[in-house]
Parts: sequence; structure tokens; C-alpha cells
Amino acid sequence: VQLQASGGGLAQTGGSLRLSCAASGRTVRSYAIGWFRQAPGREREFVATASRSGDAYYADSVKGRFTISRDNRDNAKNTAYLQMDSLKPEDTAAYYCAAILSSHVATIQVSSKQDYWGQGTQVTVSS
Repeated sequence: VQLQASGGGLAQTGGSLRLSCAASGRTVRSYAIGWFRQAPGREREFVATASRSGDAYYADSVKGRFTISRDNRDNAKNTAYLQMDSLKPEDTAAYYCAAILSSHVATIQVSSKQDYWGQGTQVTVSS
């Protein structure tokens, strides 16, 4: 599975950005696809994930502000989107998309359990 993230940039507090993660591979539809982020000096943390059935799960810090969605109509290419609204300066980080071959709700939210990673895309929110 290959992952390509895009859509980062600069936003003001209260603004919006949308990230995209293009996931390709013969079995990509079997994977949960999610987003993690890492700010300087901090560990990588879970943001949101969409299970292979399309169920969405969020970190408490982004619940109600971020929305993850997934387009899995193509067997070999799925795209996951992260719509980020009401952005805060504390959302500033490098955002990474990841894929995991698991349907266990707790497991798909764990950074160290992910099977594949895309490159990071920077999100910067100014106050």
C-alpha cells in the first residue's frame, strides 16, 4: 500500500483546511486509513481514522471540529479526506496519513500499530 498526503498549509485561528490521502494498492480497501500528527518536541498522536467499513473515530481534541471521510469506490485506490474546521494554534503539526490492516477499533488508533505511512504534510495555524 502506498500513501500520498497533500493539502497542508497555513490557516488562521478559526479557519479551515482539508487534507487528502491517496492510498493505492490491490488490497487497500481492506485497510483502515487514518491521520496522525506530530508537533515539534512531541510524540506522534492519533487524530482520526476511517475504518474499512467507513466508520469514523476521532481524538477528543479534534472531535466536533475535524471530519474524516473516505472514498473507497475503487478497489485499488481509496482516498481519505480530513476536513479541519475551527482550527486552533495547537493544531499546528506535521500531519501523516497511515494505513492498518485491522478492524479492531482500539488498534487502528495506535500509531505504532500502523502498517504503512505516507509522507507528512505541514499544517500551521496562526493566532
